[in-house]
Amino acid sequence: MTGKVFDNTEFRYFITARFFFTIAILMQSVIIGWQVYEITKDAFSLGMVGLFEAVPSIATALVSGVIVDSRERKKVLLFAYALMLLCSVSLFIVSSDFISALANHKIYIIYGIIFFTGISRGFYMPAAQALLGQIVDKDSYPRAVSWNVSVWQVGAISGPAIGGFVYGFFGTGVTYVTIISFISVAVLSLMFIGSKPRPVLDSQPMLSRLTGGIKFVFQKKIILGSMTLDLFAVLFGGATALLPVFASDILDVGPKGLGILRAAPSVGALLTAFYLTKHPPVKGTGKKLFSAVAGFGICILLFAVSGNFYLSVLALALSGMFDSVSVIIRQTILQIFTPDEMKGRVAAVNSIFIGSSNEIGAFESGLAAKLLGTIPSVIFGGIMTLIIVFSSSFAFPSLRKMELKEKESGI
Repeated sequence: MTGKVFDNTEFRYFITARFFFTIAILMQSVIIGWQVYEITKDAFSLGMVGLFEAVPSIATALVSGVIVDSRERKKVLLFAYALMLLCSVSLFIVSSDFISALANHKIYIIYGIIFFTGISRGFYMPAAQALLGQIVDKDSYPRAVSWNVSVWQVGAISGPAIGGFVYGFFGTGVTYVTIISFISVAVLSLMFIGSKPRPVLDSQPMLSRLTGGIKFVFQKKIILGSMTLDLFAVLFGGATALLPVFASDILDVGPKGLGILRAAPSVGALLTAFYLTKHPPVKGTGKKLFSAVAGFGICILLFAVSGNFYLSVLALALSGMFDSVSVIIRQTILQIFTPDEMKGRVAAVNSIFIGSSNEIGAFESGLAAKLLGTIPSVIFGGIMTLIIVFSSSFAFPSLRKMELKEKESGI
């Protein structure tokens, strides 16, 4: 089965593009976080980074979903990648102080560029998910999603690690040149994927198309439940935005240590995702989903109270293992339960629920850290995650009892 997925040449190009793009955006995320904290020395400013990316991502998501479902999906994804490439070039120029007049306004310009990366996110998340559904057949969805997540996690490990070490040893300019090179490779890889037919849309008015994805999600309780569970878990349980504070002020490990901390969740997630490529979670799926999110919350609590670098890395790695199970189950649910003509819009709703919740969660983390202190804010987030799991298990009983194997069998 695994071999059949990789016998698909276009899937290999898709995975290659995702790999290099992931490395680039995770490198960029690490460097931006460190730069912003160096400039401001304020945890709240790290939260503002998330807010400036989340607002345009959410604002464009519904429109991008309609565009993805009415245009050639590869071209939409290429547009999103190209926009991110332009943003990276702009960050390189600003960070390198080529134009001296920009130096006094660097933080505001960085926020402005991040705004446009949010627009890119609003397009590339639904476009990538919908394009994957056109590249592989339905029987290959669970393993294709597992491999897709696995490759993303490899990039997510490489990105923070490469970003931290390159920035620590060679500085800002070389780091951004590396980022730009990786995004360029991703763009070239996408170009080798053949054109796909546009989905056949009904004759609904534009407003109905814009809201179609939301209506579909709210009608499908299993999809709604999985999105809601991850939305609030990521919103409250994410500690990523505050890692520069932990690396600089609490663990005292600098940018190299920050790269390791950022990579740690992806190491755990990668190991789990590779395991799930051979053992997809199709039995007891709902129970595994709730258990995984609860485990994630417990790991965040462990990270918050740890004052030891190695224990902190372990806690983050374990959180990544649990998060990987949740991500793979949720993405498989979206692929299996969503008809092709709706995948762009449903993926756009998913990006509002899940993708942007990372950035909103970053804002929440920064605000909570300012009000409560860094460590108490992370403890608060871990506790809230466990409360969300408990309440969601009662609010969405069909999700808790779900078995993907039954759906694949046509039940």
